Amino acid sequence: MMRSLFSGISGLKVHQTKMDVIGNNISNVNTVGFRASSVNFTDVFYQTTQGASGPNAETQAPGTNATQIGLGANVAAIAVDLSGTGATQRTDRGMDVMINGDAFLIAKQNGQTFFTKSGALDVDANGTLYCTTNGAAILGWRAVDTGGGNREIRKDTATTLQLMGGENSYSSPNPTTDITLKGNIDSNDVQLNYSSDTQQTGYPLSVSFYDKLGSLNTVKYVVHKASATADSTYTIKMTDILGSDGKSLLKEQDMNGDWYAAGTVTPGTAGGAEAPGTTHPVTINLNGQAITYKVSKTGDLTFSGTWPSLKFNGSTGEFQYVGTAPATAGQTGQQSLKLGLTIGAESPYLQTTGTAPNIEGGVEQHFGNLTMYAQDGVSSVKPNRGTDDGKGTGNAAGSLTGFTVQNDGKIFGVYTNGDKNLLGQIAVATFANPSGLEAAGNSLFSATKNSGDFDGIGIDISEVGKFSIGALEMSDVDLANEFTNMITTQRGFQANSRVITTSDSMLEELVNLKR
Repeated sequence: MMRSLFSGISGLKVHQTKMDVIGNNISNVNTVGFRASSVNFTDVFYQTTQGASGPNAETQAPGTNATQIGLGANVAAIAVDLSGTGATQRTDRGMDVMINGDAFLIAKQNGQTFFTKSGALDVDANGTLYCTTNGAAILGWRAVDTGGGNREIRKDTATTLQLMGGENSYSSPNPTTDITLKGNIDSNDVQLNYSSDTQQTGYPLSVSFYDKLGSLNTVKYVVHKASATADSTYTIKMTDILGSDGKSLLKEQDMNGDWYAAGTVTPGTAGGAEAPGTTHPVTINLNGQAITYKVSKTGDLTFSGTWPSLKFNGSTGEFQYVGTAPATAGQTGQQSLKLGLTIGAESPYLQTTGTAPNIEGGVEQHFGNLTMYAQDGVSSVKPNRGTDDGKGTGNAAGSLTGFTVQNDGKIFGVYTNGDKNLLGQIAVATFANPSGLEAAGNSLFSATKNSGDFDGIGIDISEVGKFSIGALEMSDVDLANEFTNMITTQRGFQANSRVITTSDSMLEELVNLKR
């Protein structure tokens, strides 16, 4: 009789435990990355009142089964299925990531390593990537410079990702190495008319480039016909070079306001040198030819040198060459001009070496996209920094303004100059038995002997899946299932209560036999 009481009590306990788990599941129905738990019961402590016996061939007695009385139930396991991926919650927030694959983010908190499914990430005041759900730092691999402006991920030990501060706070400037000119030269354009070999007028071209320090400079050209009778051959002349402040790099004023060549005026004095450019610190090289100049006291620039030609096919309007004509008729002509500029011993500009067309360094100006079609006497040429495929554009120095995360976990810094730099990559961890992880609260799990060990390095998410950016993994709690479990748990608890009350009534009858 007393056994039924204790069996009922054990039934109440296990159903109460199951109700506790159900309550926890339902309370976390909207917790990011939460995985629901399930409870399994087992029967325990059987009392054997009679053992089993086998059949006796001699006496023809049959075998008998053991007689056992169970002593209740116990909780066998509270299991959590941490494999796979839960439902998706779209956030459209660039720092939110969802793991599509059987893996975990690696987190560090109070010197301990944890694992989480919550991808609600952000960057703290120190520039460290962390999870907003629990405040733990997210681990990954840092990017290192490999030379030539390239960066790559070094997949050694997973460490905290310091996305701001130091070299990540700015983007270094890069000099422009290529300029592509596109458009049309109309031979009927009056701006192209020839007046003399020394004319400084014509169709204006302004070509801008970044120097090594990130300053944007502009070279001023004019284009005019090579002679009064030439309708398809043009001369390209330089008229000035402006700095980022819009002022000429080639001249400066003395204390009296008179103009002289840059670098030839002693500060606070009057007078300077008006010699050609070869005698002062500014050196200009166009298409392998030295370009010299003089400055009048009123500030006028006079250039001297061998000016390159721009040649089109007079019957088709197609581009033929720029610079010098090909040595043999029918050969492809020169497509570009190299501009080299040096000012002072430590010049931020790009100097050239060699002779045309084999010139190294400088800024290469590509003319091959130009045409010479009739367009109502109006020419239109637009220089663009970089090649047709966007290389060699150059850029100014920039400061960090934000981050972007790719679906392979790579994090790029976005800078004010439009540049993007690789800063690091989020690492993930996998386990032989994910359900063996132990919950530590705040959506964190820790490794156990039954889950498998973490190697301290992590793996690339591409080995098991990918990240979804702008989304989070939702709780996998199924309310319909939880409410159904709640009903069966309630009925199980109620039935065990009845066992106790019924046993009590039977004991009461037994006590009343004394009367």
